[in-house]
Amino acid sequence: MNDVESFIESPGERDIPVSQVFTNDMFNRLENRMTSTCGWQSVRTYWEEDFKNRKIISEFMKDGLLGSKRLASMPDRITNTINVASKDEPVCRPTVINMYDGDLSTLDQWYSSWEEFMFDNALEIKTKKGLVEKKVPYQLLQPIKQSKYPDITEEEEKVSLPLQTMCGAIFDAILVHIMNTVSTPKVWQSLKRAMVENLNKLKVPKTLDILETETYINSDIITLQEVSASFVDQARNRPKLNGMFHFITPSDMDSVRDQNSVIFLSKATFPNGSNDEITALVENSFEEGIKVPIAKGDILTITATDKDGIQYVVTSFHGDTNGLATKPVLDAIMKAMSSDSTLAGHKLIFGLDANTYEKAKPGKQQDVLDFGKHYVSYGLTSCLGDVPDKKNYTTFNSRTYLQPQLNKACKKSDKRANGDVNPKDFILFGKDSFSVESTWKDNTGKRKYIEDMAFPTMGFPSDHALLTTIIKPNSSNTCEE
Repeated sequence: MNDVESFIESPGERDIPVSQVFTNDMFNRLENRMTSTCGWQSVRTYWEEDFKNRKIISEFMKDGLLGSKRLASMPDRITNTINVASKDEPVCRPTVINMYDGDLSTLDQWYSSWEEFMFDNALEIKTKKGLVEKKVPYQLLQPIKQSKYPDITEEEEKVSLPLQTMCGAIFDAILVHIMNTVSTPKVWQSLKRAMVENLNKLKVPKTLDILETETYINSDIITLQEVSASFVDQARNRPKLNGMFHFITPSDMDSVRDQNSVIFLSKATFPNGSNDEITALVENSFEEGIKVPIAKGDILTITATDKDGIQYVVTSFHGDTNGLATKPVLDAIMKAMSSDSTLAGHKLIFGLDANTYEKAKPGKQQDVLDFGKHYVSYGLTSCLGDVPDKKNYTTFNSRTYLQPQLNKACKKSDKRANGDVNPKDFILFGKDSFSVESTWKDNTGKRKYIEDMAFPTMGFPSDHALLTTIIKPNSSNTCEE
């Protein structure tokens, strides 16, 4: 990764023309596919008069205008990793930056695989309506509209499908070229496979392994965010977890986006599991006329009664990237609880990825201290107190140079200053109802948090720390979330 960063930051003589990496022959093959298979308009003029002559780093990878037009990043977003209905594992485009495990040792080998992936093999895709349709990856691409990305010209918008396909191919070719220049295929592909195995393919099993440890298996409530349907299925198939927990999922669980909020309830503490799901009540309580940036599956709110007859409202919530939905969602929960007489006397437990920031951009990101003032205004507190420590971080990650948006890449020397290092996660509850006995965060899976360590790691699969608190009801027993 140091060598990749050096290559892109100071390419020198290695900044060769695009046509020496993505060759004329490759373009001719691509053009034939795009015009004959897809029925798209030719973009040969763009190739001959512009892209083939660009330098691979200074005039392609680092071209800010190309980035703002999303000509390389958009096709990557759509086709990088595709969830299919008939397989547990997704299908990946042949590229350096995903779980693709095929041979990328030469550009010719890469392009043959890439072309076959994009234009030949139909995949069973589950639609948002739950139907299954067969789609070839090129059919998933979406036009890039000038109305959303103003730097796209009217002419480019008309040919945005073939143009982004060509740029996506050039991007992937450059990545393969870089890797095979700074390393040998045997070395880097072996490392990649090890990372894919631990960070991707084993992400769910490793997460479940951590939840089965003595530290977490006896929790009363576990709230999880950005959970796939496969995660819940695998949890149910584990006798240890299945024997300890009720698994509560949203009624409108999103199996396409696969980023759902989920709640595990201890069978010992909550013998009957969930009473009702009241997510719809919460979502219907948003302030009228205010658009809240939430997606299907982001909120799960339920009611539950513990073994002592104490009634709870339990919510798991995944905030948007900038945290702008966090306060409105809390407002809606409190409004729902106060407006429904059947919820009177229920105690709130709210576990959330708030996506709050230590140094928020005013009006664009949710400040962590401002969020603290907001929940205190409702008589709530958090496992981090009334005034959260803005340096009590629960994320530490940064983007590398192996990505389609280099403006977001972070130098290794700057990963602490420019990475996503923020206090993002909370557990909220009524200040009059509970008091905190202890709280800890964990980015190792061993009830230990290592400050200034980027994660996920090969041993810890999440980009958010585990946050745990033991709270004591002011007139009852201990409850751990």
